[in-house]
Amino acid sequence: MSKINGTTSKYTATTATLVMIFYVFSLIMISSCFAENREIYLVLMEGGVPVAFHGSSNVSPSTFVDRSRSSSNLNSDVLKAHAKKLVDSHDQILESTLETGNYNKLYSFKHIVNGFAVHTTPSQAEKLKNSPQIKLVERDRGAKLMTTYSPQFLGLPEGVWKQEDTGRGGGGGGGDRHNNAAGEGIVIGFVDSGINPLHPSFVYDPLNPLIKKPNNSTPYFSGACETGPQFPVGSCNGKIISARFFSAGAQAVAPLNSSVDFLSPFDAVGHGSHVASTAAGNAGVPVMVNGFHYGEASGMAPRARIAVYKAVYPTIGTLTDVVAAIDQATHDGVDVLTLSVGPDEPPSDTITFLSVFDVFLLYARRAGVFVVQAAGNQGPAASTVVSYSPWAMSAAACSTDRTYPSSLHLGNGQNVRGVGLSGPTLGKGLIFSKLVLANDALKQGGTFPRTPEYVEECQFPEAFDPNIVRGSVIICTFSAGFYNETSTLTAIINTARTLRFFGFLLIANPAYGDYIAEPVPFDVPGIMIPKVVLKYYEQQTVRDERGFVTKFGAQAAIGEGRVVSFEGRAPTVSRFSSRGPDFIDIHKTPTDVLKPDILAPGHQIWAAWGPISALEPILTGYNFALLSGTSMATPHIVGIGALIKQYNPSWTPSMIASAITTTATKYDNYGDLIMAEGSDTSLYNGTHFDFGAGLVNATRAIDPGLVLSSGFDDYINFLCSLPNVDPHTIKAATGEWCNQPLSHPANLNLPSVTISALAGSLTLRRSFMNVVNKSETYMCSVVPPKGTVVGLYPPWFTIAPQGTQDLDIQFNVSQALGQFSFGEIVLTGSLNHIVRIPLSVKPVSFDCK
Repeated sequence: MSKINGTTSKYTATTATLVMIFYVFSLIMISSCFAENREIYLVLMEGGVPVAFHGSSNVSPSTFVDRSRSSSNLNSDVLKAHAKKLVDSHDQILESTLETGNYNKLYSFKHIVNGFAVHTTPSQAEKLKNSPQIKLVERDRGAKLMTTYSPQFLGLPEGVWKQEDTGRGGGGGGGDRHNNAAGEGIVIGFVDSGINPLHPSFVYDPLNPLIKKPNNSTPYFSGACETGPQFPVGSCNGKIISARFFSAGAQAVAPLNSSVDFLSPFDAVGHGSHVASTAAGNAGVPVMVNGFHYGEASGMAPRARIAVYKAVYPTIGTLTDVVAAIDQATHDGVDVLTLSVGPDEPPSDTITFLSVFDVFLLYARRAGVFVVQAAGNQGPAASTVVSYSPWAMSAAACSTDRTYPSSLHLGNGQNVRGVGLSGPTLGKGLIFSKLVLANDALKQGGTFPRTPEYVEECQFPEAFDPNIVRGSVIICTFSAGFYNETSTLTAIINTARTLRFFGFLLIANPAYGDYIAEPVPFDVPGIMIPKVVLKYYEQQTVRDERGFVTKFGAQAAIGEGRVVSFEGRAPTVSRFSSRGPDFIDIHKTPTDVLKPDILAPGHQIWAAWGPISALEPILTGYNFALLSGTSMATPHIVGIGALIKQYNPSWTPSMIASAITTTATKYDNYGDLIMAEGSDTSLYNGTHFDFGAGLVNATRAIDPGLVLSSGFDDYINFLCSLPNVDPHTIKAATGEWCNQPLSHPANLNLPSVTISALAGSLTLRRSFMNVVNKSETYMCSVVPPKGTVVGLYPPWFTIAPQGTQDLDIQFNVSQALGQFSFGEIVLTGSLNHIVRIPLSVKPVSFDCK
């Protein structure tokens, strides 16, 4: 019995041990299941004046900061000590609030805002939110990336570049910066994917009169040249005068690929180089692709200097790295800031104007930087803009009248238009070859998968019978793989090259509908035809009872696709370009700000590229690329802003924005209202929510006659006038109390008027400043939006040099439409200045509320 009992006791002890182990293991498993994933949070702190606004007795916390402060002042011991004090306060709040080992500080923001970025868990972030020293905590939403002919299309070489200084009002001084054309002495900052320093668009050539070393022309700028992989010492050369990279956010949330995610300012994507060269690339750079000369490229302001702030990587982009770059660029002293990157969605827990990203832009504007954002590439649906705030200018994208027509010639004499930057098939496209549908050229009995990628999309050479396809023009199909983004044009080209196609065409699969095609350089003859063109092929093809081809009778040739044509309607707003109206929250509630602000070329723009081309394999090895997007429109406005700043050095960013807006045209080259592409690329009459004020006019923007100006106080007062916004929320985001809210948000002194809900009547005011050195008399006229009656008081006025004039605008509802309608105010000057103010109004009722 004792033995049995002893055995039982041993068994019981073992069982208890196992139960305990299982219990502990279960606790570990349960805790791991509920373990929090770390995320990046952007944090703004109470108090603590940022470096850009510190130490000047004549600069209050809410006034414009003089950009002429020298770099020696910017880097003085006093400012360095103040910056250290801010950083120490960030470390102290983290150490006292969060658990050791549960966070990693990524950046201290100290130049234009007081705050930091931290990588931690949601529960730790909640502790920060509850700290009295913290104003705002916001989760990082991530960041995404958003020419040869556009300078001529905008009238630059024969216009602005050749203009001499006329001493226009507002210029006041400026020294050497004021006396040379094409952006001389202006520094443009680019927050993007970096730059390719070896590209000819960015080289320093002492024999080229459009490139001069900065010497003393940029005394206020204090950048630095960071080196690293693919970006050696000497990459900053006088054209590129500063280059930095920001990667703490990217490295915190994703494993980076060392073969493409270079920790240096080098551009492995190509996007940053494209944007920089469009704004400020050297003039007269030959565009050579696959041995063909497409013309000569130039930036909008080819003498401007380039400061690079790499913040987006092939693997990932974070908003944290982007705002760190904005903070540094402003501190360095850039004149203009280019943002063809940014958040791709509105904030979910605050109004659009008060996201951390937009707060950074507000303070960059306060520091005197002209900021231009891409409007977004989510059109043509309404309220898709990703640029919201009145203190940053947003650019929509349009076409020019330059196209690259390509044709497929069929054996029956029919010619089909298509897209493709490639040379012709045999005999300059005059000799016909056998036309074969990919599905009819498969290996009989092959072991490859019978999926669209193998069967009809030409992705894999092993699927085809070489004897059929060699020396033929092959019909590939845009089908499931392209629809799911698993198939590529690169694979078609590889198949064509491997099997020696004479050429290929990519047509649409009827099951997936037509597709949108953009010209891409092919090193084999190719053409994309977004519609189905199989009728002729089937008529000429003989099949047996099983459906197998016994005779290929169709013939085809591909014509030259690289020769440019200048014809047709232009500009038209591009289908992808994001549309207004602007909105205040995630529910897309309309607000009283016009977005987009302005229209610029962004469709099929030639500019510099990086040969690694990490995100676009089809462009690997190329030094130039033809791209479309509001990312391409943005640097056009940036470069023109640089030209305006050069001619008028004392102008504030809002004055520059006003000059661009009020001188734009809303008519195309046919004299009609600018049209916009719909989802099926059909055209409709555009509105201010498609093209903003209209197409930028560089020549007129240099000399606008009148400008409208807004300062930091005005923006705070605007925020405070927004309906249903708690003043404490504004204080938390901006650090400013609501002391003088506007009578209505639309009373912000913008060069446009947007009223999201007009009930009964409303009187607004706009204040103009004469920036011409002569008095001028203006006659006031108005084209009222439908459903409204608009009165202007006074109906005319004479304004002295540097003088100001208020214009009262009275709106009355005549018909409650319940939807937006559009008009404009036109001020016609006796010195030939014309000032246009876009009107966008939604009349909702006759009753004043």
